[in-house]
Amino acid sequence: MKTTTTLPGSVQHQLNMYALAATAAGVSMLALTPPSEAKVVYTKAHIVLHRHQGIKLDLNHDGVPDLALVCAFTASSGIGFYSGVFVPPLSTRNRVNVVRGHIYAPSALPAGMKVGSPDVFIASGYAARAVGKGSKTVSFFYGNWANSGKGLQNRYLGVRFAIKKTTHYGWVRMSVSKWPFVATLTGYAYETVPNKPIVTGKTKGPDEVTEQPDMTSGTLGRLALGSR
Repeated sequence: MKTTTTLPGSVQHQLNMYALAATAAGVSMLALTPPSEAKVVYTKAHIVLHRHQGIKLDLNHDGVPDLALVCAFTASSGIGFYSGVFVPPLSTRNRVNVVRGHIYAPSALPAGMKVGSPDVFIASGYAARAVGKGSKTVSFFYGNWANSGKGLQNRYLGVRFAIKKTTHYGWVRMSVSKWPFVATLTGYAYETVPNKPIVTGKTKGPDEVTEQPDMTSGTLGRLALGSR
């Protein structure tokens, strides 16, 4: 049975700083307009996030960030360390899918799963987290992507985000390495029809969709908050 813990105030403050840094240091994706007949728009990617690195993703290429991801690490004498892959908040309307009954851990969905209403979404949370004492000893792992420290390959974050005043659904394909965690994003997609669910791994709708340009690891924004 999974349990949740309350972070110390100082650690929570550092994570809030990570969230602000992710917003400030994120990447501006190309603002390309998808074909009007498109239903699903897919973007190839190869974005590697190491410790103290973060990125913002603009799923629909309109110049407005829709999701942030950070590989966070915080350490404090007497407390130990907290590290992992963190989804910081960007907006109350931009959220990630979670497992029902476990509202603090973003889902690690396999391909072929629907993302949409009535799924549960949260504004922020740990996809994978390690908590320990000292500098290297892990006391426990937390989060669906942590997988007891073994990580997961080619799973999906379900995303709900806003385009102007309408709600849209998307997914981000990601792999998380075994501990110490490194996150690699390998693609993302969104549904252009408001309120319509999207299927994880699906890269095309009823009409042919032109892929957006490949976004590589050169688009990273490095973060250095909270490290010691």
